[in-house]
Amino acid sequence: MSKSLKRVKAALEAADVTVEIMETGADTRTAQQAADVAGCHVDQIAKSIIFHGEASDQAILFLTAGGNRVCAQKASDVAGETLGKADAALIRSQTGFAIGGVSPIGHLSPIRAFLDPRLTEFDTIWAAAGTPHHIFPISADTLIRLTGAQTADFTE
Repeated sequence: MSKSLKRVKAALEAADVTVEIMETGADTRTAQQAADVAGCHVDQIAKSIIFHGEASDQAILFLTAGGNRVCAQKASDVAGETLGKADAALIRSQTGFAIGGVSPIGHLSPIRAFLDPRLTEFDTIWAAAGTPHHIFPISADTLIRLTGAQTADFTE
């Protein structure tokens, strides 16, 4: 089991959240791939989009419904600072995850997070479990509790 997957499992256990992490047997790097595997609507996939806060020099997490795109200006307004592209090195160093498997939980360092309100419209959403081959189901309310995410409008 990868270190990333172990961190996600440990974060869920520490929060007393019991879910079944699904090993997909296929890539779930895109929201559509994950939705196909989970058998759900693409908007039930919580994409973990990371930006670089230019002033804070920190990674900032935007949990976005699978069919939505982050609007850079709205995201900057919500974050209260100019956002730039987060490169693979920043994402890996601050979250501990590689692009394509970034989980909303189990990060190496605390991270500011924002959640797309579209995700709250579903009883169950799915998120990456630290690898491109693992996803887990969770409610939006539980995900908000675990991440400390603020619900905000930041999509196009």
